Amino acid sequence: MGARPRGALCEGDLVQLIDARSNKNTITLRTDGVFHSHRGQLAHNEMIGKHEGIIINSDRAVSYQVLRPALDDYVLSMPRGAAVVYPKDAARIVGLGDIGEGSRILEAGVGSGALTCSLLRSAGTTGSVVSIERREEFAEIAVENICRWFGGFPNSWDLQIADLPEWRPTAGGFDSVVLDMLAPWECMDVVEQALRPGGALVVYVATTTQLSRVVETIRVRNKWTEPRAEESLLRTWHLDGLSVRPDHKMNGHTGFLVATRLMNGPSLDRKRRPAPGAYGEDYHGPGGVSETA
Repeated sequence: MGARPRGALCEGDLVQLIDARSNKNTITLRTDGVFHSHRGQLAHNEMIGKHEGIIINSDRAVSYQVLRPALDDYVLSMPRGAAVVYPKDAARIVGLGDIGEGSRILEAGVGSGALTCSLLRSAGTTGSVVSIERREEFAEIAVENICRWFGGFPNSWDLQIADLPEWRPTAGGFDSVVLDMLAPWECMDVVEQALRPGGALVVYVATTTQLSRVVETIRVRNKWTEPRAEESLLRTWHLDGLSVRPDHKMNGHTGFLVATRLMNGPSLDRKRRPAPGAYGEDYHGPGGVSETA
């Protein structure tokens, strides 16, 4: 997997065309190719061999900025099979998973490949990402999106069509595990086998019921640090002279992140007492034992 291209634009490069209204179109440059829109045509040859950051005009005199897309922009415009993990969440997953150059990552639920792009880029050429996806149609879309971003199939990526609870990993072979799936609590046996002691688990879930169940499952298993849960809310600002204020729209709730690390033995006893009523008399934990005692 090579670095993102720099220097002059070449055939095969991804390019983002941005007009004065901040509308964005992402294209792949081809010799003699033409970009068509209701605002005119742009010849790819006018961009090939030039450096990004230029402005070119369509045959209807509409101006466009020409830049290679940032990953944030790319994942929001890529074709989707499943919903994408938004950049604000992908960045936190990389941070909470302590993912960097050389990291060995297991990902379950590849979706459309948005998060996989961030994981591969963070792990670098010396790291690796193994992605498990049980739906072949999602995997096909992810392969197309990821190969388009990296300019080919990354050498550090291994995509497998499988159901994670039935998958058999190398014991302790991963530094981080990232789960983006409907019922992550059903996969804890595999996760505990896959992670090295001290390795990080990050779980992405969409609802509060999923959040509660995955956290209580982690606690009952008594092999993990106290789980931490968070969500990211992103608000942009309107900037126009002295009119500086928050935008009326914001990127609100997209999902919850749960982060924890695997212990090399039993976890510490939880000293903080639960709030009154946190566990009803008829509540039974994931292990089937009442947790009101």
